Amino acid sequence: MNREQASIDIDELRKLFLFERLTDEQLSKLAGSGAVQTYAQDEDVLRQGEPAECFAVLIEGEVQMISETVSAGTVAMPRTSQPGVYGGATSAYLGLRAPQTYQHTLRATAPSRIFMLPAKKFAYIVAEWFPMAMHLLDGLLSGGRMQREIIDRRQRLTALGTITAGLTHELNNPAAAAVRAVSELRTLLRTSRLQLAQLAQDGIAPDKLRTLVEVQEHCTEALGRKQRSPLEISDAEDALGEELDELGVEDAWDLAPSLVNAGFSSDDLRKVRGTMGEEHTPAALRWLADAIEISQMLSEVTEATERITSLIRSAKQYSQMDRAPFQLVDVHDLLDSTVAIFRGKIPPGVTVVTDYDRTLPLIPCYAGELNQVWTNLMHNALDAMGESGTLTIRTAYDEDEAIVEIGDTGPGVPEAIRDRIFEPFFTTKTVGEGTGLGLDISYRIVAGRHGGEIKVRSEPGDTWFEVRLPLREPTAVPEPAV
Repeated sequence: MNREQASIDIDELRKLFLFERLTDEQLSKLAGSGAVQTYAQDEDVLRQGEPAECFAVLIEGEVQMISETVSAGTVAMPRTSQPGVYGGATSAYLGLRAPQTYQHTLRATAPSRIFMLPAKKFAYIVAEWFPMAMHLLDGLLSGGRMQREIIDRRQRLTALGTITAGLTHELNNPAAAAVRAVSELRTLLRTSRLQLAQLAQDGIAPDKLRTLVEVQEHCTEALGRKQRSPLEISDAEDALGEELDELGVEDAWDLAPSLVNAGFSSDDLRKVRGTMGEEHTPAALRWLADAIEISQMLSEVTEATERITSLIRSAKQYSQMDRAPFQLVDVHDLLDSTVAIFRGKIPPGVTVVTDYDRTLPLIPCYAGELNQVWTNLMHNALDAMGESGTLTIRTAYDEDEAIVEIGDTGPGVPEAIRDRIFEPFFTTKTVGEGTGLGLDISYRIVAGRHGGEIKVRSEPGDTWFEVRLPLREPTAVPEPAV
């Protein structure tokens, strides 16, 4: 909107605390570079998010600075009528490194006169008149940003270390089980081959050996299928052990559990006795028990390797290392992969409950970065609960937004600090246990990178972090949240 502009006298500028030390020549230069604009009550001087084109200084009237934040909603600073207060493109002297849009709204709360100085001229004046101050301010801002980025990276590495330790622990269990099973398999296979060779050497006919192999195949297929109570299993082992003992089978009580687990019954025993004869039945049963145990070992190896494959698949899904950065994804896959990565760090006393709305459509997002959000929120929830509690993860669909909620049964977030938890470096943990950047990073990823919203509601025993993500793709790709 075109607004009427007026010039300003250097004596009026000199009254402002911001310019009181300037020379007449500098004041004349300043007055000629900007202009005075008049604003009515409740009229916006600058609007948050619009291009940062001006540096604004109050001459007379009253203004209020207002910021819209995801975590705390609308934050309004106290109104002020002090001449010389300023806002707008306050860091324009940083050039392209300065924010390119206004970071707040400046509103006239009474009829006001504002001195508007174009951002480029403001930047030139600061650099030309105050070179040392500019370098100091530049260094302060750049150093603070660099420190924040270093601590940010450290936070990411710490989280990665925690997750890696958990993943290593999770991988170690099935890997160790597979190694142990393979070691036992070597011994069992060698013994089984020798036993089968001995039966053939003892003159057992090929058709009888085939019948024995068929019994073994039948038992292998039945492994673990029949569901019985511990008492029923114990009774069956006792009964079979007695029958084998009567036949003179060595280690009868050691063979009985394997045979019973495979559903070997008295009818099967009579079939083996009728086929092999009383003389060869003990040797045939020992071979049969070993063959069944080999099948059990193979099943263990299969389960272990499938578990390893599943963990690696979850790790790839979590890291998104083979995916495009921005993509359409099922948020449930991201949540499940994060839980899988965390599995080794979840105490036995903590129950994980998922309540997913499977009608939720795919969401456009930076999947790897959202996984970092889920990691931070779950890590905080587990820390809050300690050794016992319930971690709940649920999703919902609200028109054009996806909702992800992560809840815990910990002591809760005190109301006094609830509005500060998304601030950088703010932490409730003791010294050395937290950097205070986990929720800050999460906030910047959700709000800055995805245009979403993250907020918390909490009371003792019931704390929820709610993340809302738009289901529409952004028109422009935002800068990384670092």
